[in-house]
Amino acid sequence: MQLRPDQLAAHLKQGLAPLYVVHGDEPLLALEAADAIRAAARDAGHTERQVHTVAGNYFDWSSLLGAASAMSLFADKQLVEIRIPSGKPGKDGSAALQQFCERLPEDTVTLVQLPRLERQQQQSAWFLALEAVGVSIRVDPIERGKLPAWIAQRLAQQGQRVASGEEGQRTLAFFADRVEGHLLAAQQEIKKLALLYPEGELSFEQVERSVGNVARYDVFKLGEAVLAGQVERITRMLDGLRAEGEAAVLVHWTLAEDIRALRRCKEAQGAGKPLPMVLREQRVWGAKERLFERALPLLDETRLEQLLEAAHVCDGLVKGLRHPDWPEDPWEGLRRLALLVAAPLVPPQAGNARARLVLRA
Repeated sequence: MQLRPDQLAAHLKQGLAPLYVVHGDEPLLALEAADAIRAAARDAGHTERQVHTVAGNYFDWSSLLGAASAMSLFADKQLVEIRIPSGKPGKDGSAALQQFCERLPEDTVTLVQLPRLERQQQQSAWFLALEAVGVSIRVDPIERGKLPAWIAQRLAQQGQRVASGEEGQRTLAFFADRVEGHLLAAQQEIKKLALLYPEGELSFEQVERSVGNVARYDVFKLGEAVLAGQVERITRMLDGLRAEGEAAVLVHWTLAEDIRALRRCKEAQGAGKPLPMVLREQRVWGAKERLFERALPLLDETRLEQLLEAAHVCDGLVKGLRHPDWPEDPWEGLRRLALLVAAPLVPPQAGNARARLVLRA
């Protein structure tokens, strides 16, 4: 059984499953899910707790199986936690986990904690065995587009809200810009507002004055922002990546890879291949699949050739070579390249004066 994190609370009110698997790469949501399961287990009388952390290749899986076999001899209910930080239990661990699932100890709730798993890991025998006997909760990062709603929900939980209408949306967008990519810090900033201000409506000025800039940016998310034509976000992310010490070469590689993939997709479409097949062949998945579907009709072959040439010039800039028509600063070159790609992809409703000004820079 699979649940989203926001479904877990309602599930726990209905009773406990014998086993839970929490996996994903969002620390705050994973911590909250695990804490909710622990609290429900305590309320149900599971007062004893065992923690098994699988570190390296030398974990003694027999100790886990032996402890599980001995649990039925005791009357006390227990909570058993199995933590696998690497997400790779190995051959022995795979067999042990399957054996553990075949003979789950009575009067016990088991919590298995894992990092983000690749598709192949989620199809492994040991993971499927865990899902077959328990509940799986996958915790993914909150995407930028959903972050304002998440912030509003968290504010509501502590009795606070922003103004209605456009002013409130502006406040939430500002808040999201300050905390993007750093959900733990976002939660801290939200709690800080509860300490500073009473319940009720928060003004933009109060949020602006109180919320620190704790955003962290992912170079691969930059590519998504470029393909979505999010001009202001692109410039903000580039400034953030530069300040965090990200390598300009990696940023260029990410942008250039997307340009090359767009070109290959365009050529394959021109040869008569359907778009779904083209995207599969180019290994374009997830959020980028939707972005490519939107971007390809907006980029003709001439434009893609120009972007490839621009990427070639920018490649020289990040490696120390100058070009008479481009900025000497490689990060300014990256900014120009990103905006060249984004220019025809800016959504019509976002084409305000400020966006057009940035594009001309």
